[in-house]
Amino acid sequence: MAEARVWYPYTQMRGLEPPLEIVRGEGAWLEASDGRRYLDAISSWWVTLHGHAHPRIAAAIGRQAAQLEQVILAGCTHPAAERLAARLLAIAPAGLEHVFYSDDGSTAVEVALKMALQSWQQRGEGQRRTIVALEHAYHGDTLGAMAVSAPSAFTAAFADLLFAAARVPTAYCHRCPVGKLRASCAIDCLAPLERLLEREGERVAAVIVEPLLQGAGGMIVQPPEFLAGIRRLCDRHGVLLIADEVLTGFGRTGTMFACEQAGIAPDILCLSKGLTGGFLPLAATLCSQAVYSAFLAEDRRKTLFHGHSFTGNPLGCAAALASLDVFATEPVMERIAAIAATHTRRLERLRAHARVADARQAGTVAALELAEREPGYLAAIGPRLRHHCLRQGVLLRPLGHVVYVLPPYCIQPDELERVWDAIESGLESAA
Repeated sequence: MAEARVWYPYTQMRGLEPPLEIVRGEGAWLEASDGRRYLDAISSWWVTLHGHAHPRIAAAIGRQAAQLEQVILAGCTHPAAERLAARLLAIAPAGLEHVFYSDDGSTAVEVALKMALQSWQQRGEGQRRTIVALEHAYHGDTLGAMAVSAPSAFTAAFADLLFAAARVPTAYCHRCPVGKLRASCAIDCLAPLERLLEREGERVAAVIVEPLLQGAGGMIVQPPEFLAGIRRLCDRHGVLLIADEVLTGFGRTGTMFACEQAGIAPDILCLSKGLTGGFLPLAATLCSQAVYSAFLAEDRRKTLFHGHSFTGNPLGCAAALASLDVFATEPVMERIAAIAATHTRRLERLRAHARVADARQAGTVAALELAEREPGYLAAIGPRLRHHCLRQGVLLRPLGHVVYVLPPYCIQPDELERVWDAIESGLESAA
């Protein structure tokens, strides 16, 4: 292949294979320029909720584009931003009352971190500068988000530039050293966080978590009791809880937000990916009244100095509103339940496979952790499985030795069976 003009993400450009040129999408399918069709089993990097080219969302963007395509959101506002904020707060966990818009998941996390740290400073508790994060976490690729992500190939080149976050274990049941049942294991996994907060709680600003499901870290599924326990400990020590639901929001784990399954509400909630149904980049950071109030002052220096040129872009807001309309008018939650049921059945069938070390699921997200001598994101099995499944007409992107399925909600039962058939045959042929 000639020297590439496009520098592709997460891609070693030396020896680059010709990428698939996708020219159109419809439903769960993508069509390449050579006419081949591929089932999008990963929702085009976890963003496409209702399917490609959903007519309702496409039409909403068109109407908005003909009326107002962009306006600065400092000193101005527009109806779509106001309506979307109201609708997000209406469905979000209780206690979240304000919405700050940005562009993507990583920046939603940056906003959350800045909110947390600055709010304590402005309440006269500037000693609260520590952010506690979980092992195996991934929160994005900007500097603050990398600092609270686990050390990995993603962050290694920038390690000396990142602020130091305190780290505690996650409830990674497959690798649990205690080996107890999930609910009991969750209690044991909370002990390090409890000790840290008892020792240093007055210096901790926030705990940040990916609730129930850690995505890029390996699709690690946590028991709801673990998340509920983190909330209790944060309350006990007066620490803010940041829930990064960039992946898990909008039904991915079976409920609109993953926090619902633990019966908790965070102080700050990060949303993106599926927010617009996968059509346009948009993010939102929701916060409690207590966090917001810390920024209300006569002194203009106490402003939250953060913003993006396209903050609250009208086209993105129109797409997000239309996606919420799809939830309200189509049987989306029934589709989610059907996907989850198929995942459960196929995972059970593969659980005893010689190459499978662990099978796990959170709603519409299913994952197989493979037994590899050299596991991790750079494991060679990942590209081999990807190529095998492409030959079967299925688009996957394994996280190294973890292969996962995360389809659009519109996927049909026979299409989802085809995805699992491709994976199952790949376990036999992609050794």
